[in-house]
Order: sequence, then C-alpha cells, then structure tokens
Amino acid sequence: MASTAWPSTSRAAAVARPGRSYFLGRAGYLEAARLQHALVRERLAGRVPDTFLFLEHPPVVTLGRGAHAEHLLATPAALAAAGAEVWETSRGGDVTYHGPGQLVGYGILDLREHGRDVGRYLRDLEAALIGVLGEYGLAAGRRAGLTGAWVGERKVAAIGVRTDRWVTAHGFALNVDPDLGHFGWIVPCGIREYGVTSIGELLRERSAAGRAPDLETVAGQARRHLGEVFGLELAPGDANELGALELPDGAPLGGIARRFPPATR
Repeated sequence: MASTAWPSTSRAAAVARPGRSYFLGRAGYLEAARLQHALVRERLAGRVPDTFLFLEHPPVVTLGRGAHAEHLLATPAALAAAGAEVWETSRGGDVTYHGPGQLVGYGILDLREHGRDVGRYLRDLEAALIGVLGEYGLAAGRRAGLTGAWVGERKVAAIGVRTDRWVTAHGFALNVDPDLGHFGWIVPCGIREYGVTSIGELLRERSAAGRAPDLETVAGQARRHLGEVFGLELAPGDANELGALELPDGAPLGGIARRFPPATR
C-alpha cells in the first residue's frame, strides 16, 4: 500500500509570493535544458521569481547521476526506429522515459525561500502531484523509501531534481496518457518490482468510457496545486517572454550530453 505518512507541507495559509509559469507545448530536451539553465541564472540573480515550465517531450530516455547502464534495455535499432534520443543528465536518480502524453514540470525555485531542504522539496512536489491525481478521483500516495506519486503498486509520476546554490532545476514527469509500451525500453527509475501507469489507463480501467484529460488542462491543475503547496501565486506567462533569455552556448545544467544518436558536428 502506498505510504502517506509524511505530514502535509502545504503553505497555503501563508501570504502567497509571486511566481510564474509557462506552458510550452512540445519541446526538445536540449531546448528545455537551455531554458532551465538561463532561468536558474536569472533566479540566482533575483531577476525572476520562482518559475515552473510545463511541457511534453518527443520520445527521450534520460540517465540521472545514479543511472545503471543495464537499466537501459532498448537496442540502438529500437530507439532509432522510434526516433528516440538518450541524454545523460545532471539530475538525481536513475533512468527515466519522457514522451508525448506525459506532462513534464521543471521547477526553478530558490529553496532559500522554501526551508533550504531538498528532501522537503521532493515531498512538496509529491504532495502537489497527489493533489492533481485527486482531481480525477484517483487515490494516489507515496511509497516508503521511494519518490514519486503512486496508485497502488504502480507509479504515475517520477521526480528527479538538481540544485545549484539552492536553486532547483529538472523536476517531475506525470503520466497523463503516454505510450506505456515505451517504458519497456528501460527499468523505470531502476525499480523492477513495481509497474508504471497513467491517468488515462487508470480512468479506462474504472470505466470503458474513461478518457484521459488533455495535457494543458492537467498543466493548469498542476499550476494550482504547486502554487498551494509552495505558497506561490503562479501567474501564467506568455512563452514568447522566454525568447528574451540569454541561452547558454555550451552544455547546460552542469553538462547534460546526448548519448544517442551521437551528436554530429
């Protein structure tokens, strides 16, 4: 059974601080990493408030700092046939999959304003995701010793973050209605004993007429729950505003690197 023993960390009673959020639609992994890198720099300088980016990626496998090579199961031929990339990243955790139908949320928050506690930040992300799943009547929770949001013994959302002088990057991936077969390319998060599911699959199991919500709707619900948990007024922004950011020339976020297909010069 999912563990829900961690106490509530909601800051809803506090006066909400200003924040910002952007829905980007579909964006490449490198493109999103460059945006995060630029926003981390701006947040460290105090020029932008706490910010969340919401988007979906084309098919991509990401390897965290704790990734094991044997947890990438797909062959290069299978990845090439699906048009998938593999990236080494600077976030914590093992191997994950991102793809269409999955809501990815990247948080650029200054944890000096949120308790200076990375563990608490992870629990707060989980609390917000559990709240989103509750919007669909899904009784989600936590599992002791593991991160993410779970329904029974199946994981619905994965979390992996990085901090730079207390400012966060990377974030969460919530399965709205992705191709769950693509998770067969990996051992998700290095966990063999539990399965993976999605909002869409769970709703269809409950009713033959069940339908997955669209990604932008779920992003709006995530924005609200994240705002409540972190005590932020996350005003929706125009993604065109991000065009003014100075993007890095080299490898962003501490040096993410594409492993497959090999980068061309």
